[in-house]
Amino acid sequence: MTFALFDAPSAEPSQFVGFAGNRIDRQSENRADDCVEKALADPRTRLMLLGDGRICLKLDGGTFDPWYGLAESEAFKPRLGEAVLLGFDASGPILAASAGIGADDLPATVKAIDYRSVYMQGLIDAAALGALAQGAALLAWNASHRFCSKCGHASETRAGGYRRHCPSCGADHFPRTDPVAIMLTATREKCLLGRSPHFAPGSYSALAGFIEPGETIENAVRRETMEEAGIRLGRVVYHASQPWPFPYSLMIGCFGEPLNEDIQPDLGELEDCRWFFRDEVRQMLAREHPSGLVTPAKGAIAHTLIRAWVENGI
Repeated sequence: MTFALFDAPSAEPSQFVGFAGNRIDRQSENRADDCVEKALADPRTRLMLLGDGRICLKLDGGTFDPWYGLAESEAFKPRLGEAVLLGFDASGPILAASAGIGADDLPATVKAIDYRSVYMQGLIDAAALGALAQGAALLAWNASHRFCSKCGHASETRAGGYRRHCPSCGADHFPRTDPVAIMLTATREKCLLGRSPHFAPGSYSALAGFIEPGETIENAVRRETMEEAGIRLGRVVYHASQPWPFPYSLMIGCFGEPLNEDIQPDLGELEDCRWFFRDEVRQMLAREHPSGLVTPAKGAIAHTLIRAWVENGI
């Protein structure tokens, strides 16, 4: 007999979103303050080179390779003093570091490509894309937290980039992850989708917003849906999550049960917001809508929510 709480498909929905395929053994309990130095002394160490929202990818026979050996990385002047330890795999330690040269100075065989394009175009495998999310978020946090928020003194990196220590007041600071609720309000027949002014033409998606301090995930879903669309929600159900390195967020995907149907959109946030019936959303997923309307691309958690509703209902 199985425990009813875990009577669910073994393949978690979160496994099918972009940036979620990280397989690195983080060994978080073993991060000493000199772990980066030890990794740099290990000839097996591999680096991922990032900078300005881009990753340096080697073009090798029509495919892209995100990994560099220590000696190989020297040509890119990596800022190894600010490198972070992602963890270990069967080949050895794995670091992420900022490249010290700009995109215009890279050799022809290396391309600096923005994170979103790498993920949207599937340029690297799921495991490397997950490592990118980890490294990008950690480097971004360290770069934006160079000074102690308690006394203003310059802080120092510790524990491979997972802690910053202030030598002046002794305060320790730890990486943050910003939680974002993304929710598909739906009935059995229809779902609520909106579009922001910055979306690509014809693109509609689930609503989303940051979770505030002292707020549950469920209440954030209800509040954001009410604020953006004027729709009151009853039950809220979690579905999947997604690391989102822009700069260091966690998207928390939920379904919400609407208690009213009259939409009152916040036109300061949304360009449009409306109900879509299942057949129309199926056309949007297939890129076959007669008006050219589309949903987010595969890999986005919004796509996962929308497809789950279309295929499985609620």
